[in-house]
Amino acid sequence: MRGDGGVILLLISLVGVVLFLWPFSGLGLPAATPALAIGLGTALGLLALEVGTRRMDSRQLALLAALGAVDAGLRAALVTGIGGFSPIFLLVLCGGYALGPEFGFLLGACSLLVSALLTGGLGPWVPYQLFAVGWVGAVAGLIGMRRAGRRPSRGDVLLLAGVGVVTGFGFGAVMDVWNWTFYYSSPQIGWSSHLAPLTALEHFTKYYVVTSVEYDAFRAGGNALMVAIFGLPVLAALHRLSRRFSGEWLGPPHGGVAGMLPALASAQSPDYVATGHLVVPALLAPVDRGPDEARRARGEINRISHQSDEAATKT
Repeated sequence: MRGDGGVILLLISLVGVVLFLWPFSGLGLPAATPALAIGLGTALGLLALEVGTRRMDSRQLALLAALGAVDAGLRAALVTGIGGFSPIFLLVLCGGYALGPEFGFLLGACSLLVSALLTGGLGPWVPYQLFAVGWVGAVAGLIGMRRAGRRPSRGDVLLLAGVGVVTGFGFGAVMDVWNWTFYYSSPQIGWSSHLAPLTALEHFTKYYVVTSVEYDAFRAGGNALMVAIFGLPVLAALHRLSRRFSGEWLGPPHGGVAGMLPALASAQSPDYVATGHLVVPALLAPVDRGPDEARRARGEINRISHQSDEAATKT
């Protein structure tokens, strides 16, 4: 995770954590309108900072919009899901794994918000879903940092499928905090604004085990299945796109700047990625100068040309 972007993402995540933990405080529920404003504001704030600090350029912003639109369409096609399964998580997992935690969080938040607008499902649950889906992409991005820019392989698919299982249950557990606040029928597992924090936690744990584990198993299994089937081509496509997004100037072996010239192809191996980059290889490399070019750089050819002109004038 890049330094400044990681700190910003952490601060934004803390806002979401406070929002989810609020029912355990004994202070009731946060009002729906401020919660929605907080969710939208934090997501837009992260996007503005990523663009404003040039960690995300226009091409990455276009890719974010395109993936968000496709993902929103997938969710709209199966808005109710099958059990807890929803196709929205495939691109969020792959996008975060290939392009980093900040991109993954933004992709999840963008996909959820656009799909909510498409399906008319813009309600008090949206800010909670926005954070929860964003965290799925962020977790995938954190796990994907171990790739160090290598081309995606079957090992990456297996790892990402495991992340899909964990985040499938994690998403359900996090969202159940909001659902649980509407469950009053059972005094043993239901929520009340007067519950002490530890008692509230005990009730919620029982509520999740009784009502949601089986439901969330569909989501976890669906995530793993989608990644197993479509993960490798999607990761490979995102990897190829990321290679075109950024380049790096690489100096000559002795550290001089005279030999730094743009090249159409990298002088490094196809799997090479500069240190500190996730999936971005070097697209610009030093080019060896030929003898004439080297002499021209030192001014020798120009001097010879001037001497020839002077001799012709004297003649």
